[in-house]
Amino acid sequence: MGVRKKLRANQLKEARKSTYVAKLNGCPTSPRKMRLVADLIRGVEVEKALQILKFNPKEASINLEKLMLSAIANWQAKNEEESIEDAGLFVKEIYVDSASMLKRLRTAPQGRAHRIRKRSNHVTMVLGTNNLSN
Repeated sequence: MGVRKKLRANQLKEARKSTYVAKLNGCPTSPRKMRLVADLIRGVEVEKALQILKFNPKEASINLEKLMLSAIANWQAKNEEESIEDAGLFVKEIYVDSASMLKRLRTAPQGRAHRIRKRSNHVTMVLGTNNLSN
């Protein structure tokens, strides 16, 4: 391995130490509806984001709240002695990708049929830490 490649690999490894990832695959909500809720919490601190998701009336917020709790659990697995309030966790990245579609037929007048597309999505959430002391 070359020197530049090795240095870059070490930089990426150091960057991954302060990020914690959780994924939700195949969620049966359309990506457009999920993105509306995901945009609300992007870049927000974890405690505030949990409150936003808890009191949001949209159904997508229930799944995102569970995903955020999973990401927090991933953080706690690596940092058992720290508390969440002192860590300064925030939603570094959250993105919603479309997943497979279920294609169904709905009957229409005069012997025709319309195609119904039931969409689903994949959500990836990355939590980061504010290292203000460094």
